[in-house]
Amino acid sequence: MPLGVVIRKTPGATRWAAWAWKAVAVLPGAGPADWRVLRSEGDVTEYHAATPTLELHGADTDAYVHGLAAQVPCIYVVLRATASTQGAPFEVLLVTASPYEAQDYCDSGEEIVEKVAMPEGLLAWVSEFVDTHHVEEEFKKRRRDRVDIDVVEDGVGDPRIHQMRDVFRSPALQRKGRMQ
Repeated sequence: MPLGVVIRKTPGATRWAAWAWKAVAVLPGAGPADWRVLRSEGDVTEYHAATPTLELHGADTDAYVHGLAAQVPCIYVVLRATASTQGAPFEVLLVTASPYEAQDYCDSGEEIVEKVAMPEGLLAWVSEFVDTHHVEEEFKKRRRDRVDIDVVEDGVGDPRIHQMRDVFRSPALQRKGRMQ
């Protein structure tokens, strides 16, 4: 589903940042846009920055269930700063409903990840996808293998391979004649 991303530009709070940019809304089913001004009041301007596609995958339904269970279900907007001084200050890389995927982008530290509340229609669409494709898997605790920990290993090397010197071979193997 195409999602328009609305980014708000406000005056910065410090002298080091002239402007503050924040993703504030998504527009389900929006048409293409390239930083089109939607609204401007004084120093505050809202832009329809881009319209990336929201893709849902059947393998990620656990993440969607986690996101939908939040107090406020959100869409995550991933932004990357551009080097351009005249054009758009950010490139919209991705929109996702998966908090796990958003966390992966946060870990790199190179992208900005913004949470935007899901509109009702989009919430219903994601919920329907989860209801259709999610299969609850029973938790299975792994058991340790039954390994005999009292086995005596006499050196690390393989006694079948003839080597002139091996610091890992034990002298006991040489005395028994198993090694040359």
